Amino acid sequence: MKIAVLSRNPKLYSTRRLVEGIEKRGHEARVIDHMKCDIIMDDKGPSIYYEGEVLNDLDAVIPRIGASVTFYGTAVVRQFEMMDVFCTVDSIAITRSRDKLRSLQILSRSGVGMPKTAFTNFNKKENKVLKHIGQAPVVIKLLEGTQGLGVVLAETNKAATSVVEAFESVKTRVILQEFIEEAGGADIRAFVVNGEVVGAMKRQGKEGEFRSNLHRGGNAAVIKLSRAEKSTALKAAKSMGLAVAGVDMLQSKKGPLVLEVNSSPGLEGIENATGVDIADKIVEFIESKAKKKKKTKKHA
Repeated sequence: MKIAVLSRNPKLYSTRRLVEGIEKRGHEARVIDHMKCDIIMDDKGPSIYYEGEVLNDLDAVIPRIGASVTFYGTAVVRQFEMMDVFCTVDSIAITRSRDKLRSLQILSRSGVGMPKTAFTNFNKKENKVLKHIGQAPVVIKLLEGTQGLGVVLAETNKAATSVVEAFESVKTRVILQEFIEEAGGADIRAFVVNGEVVGAMKRQGKEGEFRSNLHRGGNAAVIKLSRAEKSTALKAAKSMGLAVAGVDMLQSKKGPLVLEVNSSPGLEGIENATGVDIADKIVEFIESKAKKKKKTKKHA
């Protein structure tokens, strides 16, 4: 099979590992910068041109779409879908996962455990919203934040009000979320592929840091998930429509609580912590789905 990795940088760890995984299983790998793709639509049907060449011979695509280019990146993925090329992650699921508020609404509707969260047009009524969350400390998050950026821990209701007013003054939307103290500055990343948790790690924030992101200086170690944690991760990924996902959860007195479902989870941290060949699992998933798609086309 010919499998493309949509990535803007072929030197990134995740991109390199996916290429290695594709080639190791006997397939042809290609890295395509989605921002250099031209999307063409006419009465002959949808097509994509890349560096002057029409891409009409791909069997599957692995999208690695960065948050800053979600709109164009998902348009490219959607075009591949229109061309009947198998994509490991659906374009609509990527868009859904990048909208932090929409994601939380979907998770809430699906009954997935999550920290209590509030979003409102504040208009200097922050204290009313804080009553829904409970007593401070409270976590305040930018709707567009990634990798732990744009996340603030307010120790008191007064501090929370001041932070929210500051964000409001620059027309920046935020959500308020209950602080799970017993998590101890740690979270769990469960990596889901095709309805199975293929690896999990516990990330611990550095001393004095409540954010556990590896980009913020945290460290990671392999962890064996409880039945509830595994079930929650799978339910969260399914509710978001993601066949490949990184599900971030907190361990709490109430059980596992989902913070986020990532549609382009990095491979470096999870592979180093667990020793699991995640790239191989993704290519194996492609083999099972793309072959079925080919058979269906033949019988159509």
